[in-house]
Amino acid sequence: MKMIDAHIHLDQYKNNEIELIVKGSVSIEAVLSVSNNLESCKRNLELSKKYLHVKPAFGFHPEQSLPTENEFYMLLEWMVEHRDEMSAVGEVGLPYYLRKEQKVSNLQFGQYMELLEEFIVSANKWEKPIVLHAVYEDAPVVCNLLEKHSVSKAHFHWFKGDEKTIKRMIQNGYHISVTPEIVYKEKIQKLVQTYPLEQMMIETDGPWPFEGPFSGKLTTPDMMKHSISMIAKIKNLSETEVSERVFENTKNFYLI
Repeated sequence: MKMIDAHIHLDQYKNNEIELIVKGSVSIEAVLSVSNNLESCKRNLELSKKYLHVKPAFGFHPEQSLPTENEFYMLLEWMVEHRDEMSAVGEVGLPYYLRKEQKVSNLQFGQYMELLEEFIVSANKWEKPIVLHAVYEDAPVVCNLLEKHSVSKAHFHWFKGDEKTIKRMIQNGYHISVTPEIVYKEKIQKLVQTYPLEQMMIETDGPWPFEGPFSGKLTTPDMMKHSISMIAKIKNLSETEVSERVFENTKNFYLI
C-alpha cells in the first residue's frame, strides 16, 4: 500500500522524528511538507534536498500575526527565487481560529485577505497548486478569490464546512484531504460520504496530535492506513482500490 502524505509540517518535527517519518516506512512514497513562514520555507527546502521523499510547499500560515510589509515581500521574493524547487504554494489561507478568539480585527482580516489574494495570483502565475487553510465560513470567501482568478488546482486541507460550499467546491474541481480524525469524527465521515473519491487525498497535518486510538502517539504518515480503511468502509470499496486512487490523485495533483 503506497501512500503520500498530502499535508504535513515536517520542519516542525525533531531530527530523529524526521528520519523515522521519511525512512521508517516503505509505504510512504512522498510527503508534501507545507511551510509557516520564511524560516519554515528555508527549512523545508533543506529537507527536500536531503530527502527525495520530501516535496516542499512555500507560504505563510494564516493562524499567526500578520507579517510586516517588508517580511511579506522578502518571503515573496524568496519564493520567486525558488519557485522551480517548490511543489506548491502553501500553507496559506485565512485566520479562522484566531478570529474566533477575537485576536483579529476586521481591518486585519482585510489584510489577511490581501495576502491570500497575492498568493493566489502568484500560484496562478507560476502554475503551482495552492494549499489552503480555509474552513467553515471562510471557505466561501476563499472560493470567491479562487473563482475571481480562475484557479482550479486548489487543495483545501482538513476541510470543514457547510453543504452548499461543499457542492461548490466539488463543481469547481477543488481537492480535499482527510486526516486520521476520520476514524472518530462523524462530521468528517459525512464529508467523505459526499465528496468524490477522484478529488480526495489523505494527510496527517503532523505533528498535530490526534485523539481516539491515536491519543498520546506521535503523528506519523503510517496513521493514514486507518484513514484509508475508514474511507473504504464509507465508500463501500476495497482498501486496495481506495489507496490506489488517492495515491494517484495526489501524484497527479502535485506532479510527484
